[in-house]
Amino acid sequence: MDRRFLIGGGAAVVIAAAGGGYWYMNTQQTPVAPAEGAAAAGEIDTSSVVEMTLGAEDAPVTLVEYASFTCPHCADFHERVWDRLKAEYIDTGKVRFIYRDVYFDRYGLWAAMLARCAGPDKFFGLAAMYYEQQNTWLRGANSEAQIADNLRKINRVAGMDDETMEACLNDVETARTLTAWYQENATADDVTGTPTLLIDGEKHSNMTWPDLKEILDAKLAG
Repeated sequence: MDRRFLIGGGAAVVIAAAGGGYWYMNTQQTPVAPAEGAAAAGEIDTSSVVEMTLGAEDAPVTLVEYASFTCPHCADFHERVWDRLKAEYIDTGKVRFIYRDVYFDRYGLWAAMLARCAGPDKFFGLAAMYYEQQNTWLRGANSEAQIADNLRKINRVAGMDDETMEACLNDVETARTLTAWYQENATADDVTGTPTLLIDGEKHSNMTWPDLKEILDAKLAG
């Protein structure tokens, strides 16, 4: 499990990164003070944020995954578990799946903003590509500019044009709103690392497919 501090100062740092135009590329700007950023997060209306969901709304079990696109353990979970979870439980109407972003850093926020701009219909397809290509677009890059460009390349495959992507990446209000939303969720559900799974409200850390399957089957047998 990738354990990092998510609440308080960590969230304020991400908010500070969204302090002005072209914030996603500008590493030299004067940041917002942590206390100011934290205070601002509590004042932001997050009701406009759309939950990214899959599966039947009336499924008997609800699974919430807290994950970051920059988290290697999340990429591993996607590789080992996701396809079987989707095929056997989500697509069959047994599980309602909710994906909630966690922002350890600005790169995860950039990725989430671009995926969300593509719309709910393309979000999970892009998420799959982000995880599958994480070593290339993130760890294979030698600069922030290259990371941003790598993300653009992935989103072009999904049909996003450059003008739309630049508008998304420069949407400071959305960046602040998403960061505040993640902070609210992480605080409410006591999320301290990723991936974190909430299965009908019960919190679990990263796990193998057999362990997850056992929990889901027990919930369904109920």
